[in-house]
Amino acid sequence: MSAIAGICQLQHHNLNPDQGPSLMQQLSRYPADDARGWQGQGIFLGCRAQWITPQSLNEKLPFYDPERRLAITADAIIDNRSELFGLLQVPYEDRDTIPDSLLILLAYEKWGDQTPVHLVGDFAFMIWDERKQTLFGARDFSGNRTLYFHRSTESFAFCTVIHPLLSMPGVSHKLNEEWVSEFLAIQNRVDATDCFSTVYQAIEQLPPSHSMTITGEKITFSRYFILQAPPKLRLGSNGEYEEAFREVFGQAVKDRLRTHLAAGANLSGGLDSGSVVSFAAEELRRRGKPLHTFSYYPVDSFTGFNLGKRVADERPFIQETIDHVGNIEPSFLNFPEQSPYTEIDEWLDILEMPYKFIENSYWLKGIFEQAQQQGLGVLLSGQRGNWSVSWGPALDYQAKLIREFRWLSFYRENKQYNQSMEANRRKVLQIVGKKAFPALERLLPRKREMQLELIHPDFAKRTEVHERLREFNMDRRPSSQTVYDIRQKHFEQPHIWNVNGTVATKMSLKYRVWDRDPTNDLRVIRFCLSVPEGQFVQNGVDRSLIRRAMEGRLPDGVRMNRKQRGVQGADGILRMQPQWDSFLGELREMIKDPRTTAYLNNNVLAGCLDRISEPKPEMIYNSEFRLLTRGLVFYRFLKSLS
Repeated sequence: MSAIAGICQLQHHNLNPDQGPSLMQQLSRYPADDARGWQGQGIFLGCRAQWITPQSLNEKLPFYDPERRLAITADAIIDNRSELFGLLQVPYEDRDTIPDSLLILLAYEKWGDQTPVHLVGDFAFMIWDERKQTLFGARDFSGNRTLYFHRSTESFAFCTVIHPLLSMPGVSHKLNEEWVSEFLAIQNRVDATDCFSTVYQAIEQLPPSHSMTITGEKITFSRYFILQAPPKLRLGSNGEYEEAFREVFGQAVKDRLRTHLAAGANLSGGLDSGSVVSFAAEELRRRGKPLHTFSYYPVDSFTGFNLGKRVADERPFIQETIDHVGNIEPSFLNFPEQSPYTEIDEWLDILEMPYKFIENSYWLKGIFEQAQQQGLGVLLSGQRGNWSVSWGPALDYQAKLIREFRWLSFYRENKQYNQSMEANRRKVLQIVGKKAFPALERLLPRKREMQLELIHPDFAKRTEVHERLREFNMDRRPSSQTVYDIRQKHFEQPHIWNVNGTVATKMSLKYRVWDRDPTNDLRVIRFCLSVPEGQFVQNGVDRSLIRRAMEGRLPDGVRMNRKQRGVQGADGILRMQPQWDSFLGELREMIKDPRTTAYLNNNVLAGCLDRISEPKPEMIYNSEFRLLTRGLVFYRFLKSLS
């Protein structure tokens, strides 16, 4: 794990020898085991390395191979090492010690610009090919590691983070209004649809699943990978699917435990994190090491509010998993002094851009801090599990059966679902009908709802943001997409997952703990996309494959829990009560500040502010509170630029 940086001259221009070391100096805020630079003719590569894997100990980065005349700097952990050893004919005696950066270099020698197609893991790297006078780089398929760049007529500079590039002479700090407009207009956690763009006009980024080549004055980009559904896997029985799942998922977990330091995992009361922890604890038991887990719970004074089937305090489910799995050293954390409001400035400093996950920000950061204090190298998570390992929405599957005219299968699934869930048959049919034909929703008369927009209408019109978002089905109109369409887009469109890689990279650099997600393993995703839908929903049971596959590995109270799901951050308003007056005062200041008038819909925000004067706990998931807090984060970011 590393922060990498570099600069190369473009044709007919000379490289200032001080610029590379200056970039590296800007990275000194991050903890490191080693920091080096390498200079060639017209090229500088740098790396501030954090040694996480056993093979990275004393690794020299950047590395120059005089025989191959190739130089590399890399921020990478490669997970399909065993496969690459055979393909690249790595001698057996070297396989336990060869660092991932050298493996990438060998892959480049064999495959050239097709190298990233063959890599599974989290990576961003740049390779200087001295023979070709070419700089080649790539970012992993879902963007788990960031790679920013600035280009001018004279040079091309890159870095893992943004601020070193902004420090270069002549680089403008002017905001990118298209990025800002999308950040303000998109309702979910996605920041922007254009993965080349950032919040700054002068700074771009390499999108997930992309590579780039710089030769002379020519800079070209290529999308090397589009994740499409593979051919359907045809096995003979449920048991064979379950065993195949355990094999591929278990390998993904095992590969992500490769560290010479302690290993840990986020643990909630659900299936995804519980399954990751189950495999990880078993693997570490064989190595004679414990798994450290970190679980968030609300402050003790939180009495809750009506959350329906959601549960704010998951400790009973978490403890069941800990007791059943074993070999776990748990930490239950509630960070009583922290709140969504207290952490804004630090998050802006870490991310270098505005963010939208304010409700969960304090405990996400708190867990990284605890992991650092306990000396962890990797922190496992299951963030992508809903779309991969624990896929299987029961009611959407019933709707799919209706669309395919599979009436007997629909009748059976519907009946078994109603019986097992003790559900109201009529209400279930109404929900399934709407899911079966979502396009009809757009034709029916709709109750007029107040449209709450964070973005100023004039700014939205001037930047044509809603027209751009419509191309990605991200505008506010009712969508005709089914959940299966959404899942397909989730894996095909890199912007959907880009923000997670931004958070993972910058948190890992600050705390020297690498966030690793086995549910996002490319091999796991390919497997899950190949599994027939009838394996994911069976006998009215949602998420059926993982529930069956984890029998004996998770307690039945967690494995078969279908009526309660955890929700984090429900106590956010309660945490903010001591700062509530300051919070309201800053919101009033925000609405009146001339710096926001061009961007924020301050008339709407003023109305929202009037309606949240009292700190009621249930407001934490209220759209008006969300609008105000996202506006406040953006306002703080604007002020930080002054």
